[in-house]
Amino acid sequence: MVKASEIMKEKVISVPPDMPVDELGRFFIEHDISGVPVISSEGELVGIVTEYDLISQSKKFHLPSLLRLFDAIIPLEGANAIEKEIKKMSASQVSDICTRDVITIVENTPIDEIATIMSEKHITLLPVLREGRITGVVGKREVIRGVAGETHKP
Repeated sequence: MVKASEIMKEKVISVPPDMPVDELGRFFIEHDISGVPVISSEGELVGIVTEYDLISQSKKFHLPSLLRLFDAIIPLEGANAIEKEIKKMSASQVSDICTRDVITIVENTPIDEIATIMSEKHITLLPVLREGRITGVVGKREVIRGVAGETHKP
């Protein structure tokens, strides 16, 4: 069974949390990528940022449905969800728009498990960790190559 270590990209392209959002789009284009890990100066995984995060920042803001009860106006969506959306739309740094609850894998994760995670969680990029440090990334292309039998390691 093919494992993450056999298909992962070991040269990890990443961005710092304080990178300005307006530079991120150019970074994606220059490197021909659709997402990257966000890594602190200490080498810690902070999150993942993707083209979707960048696109979401430019979307229209939908006002929540409101319920009027006596003299109170209550949003039907949670106040936290509204606050989160406003924060993302007004973000100036990558740390403001990245996904912080990152699903990760380890080097011996089998390819069928990787494919299942990607499919069920709608994830396109999985950081590979060893002892809490990132050692590589597995994206859709790497999974397809692995399924096709193209691995870079024995």
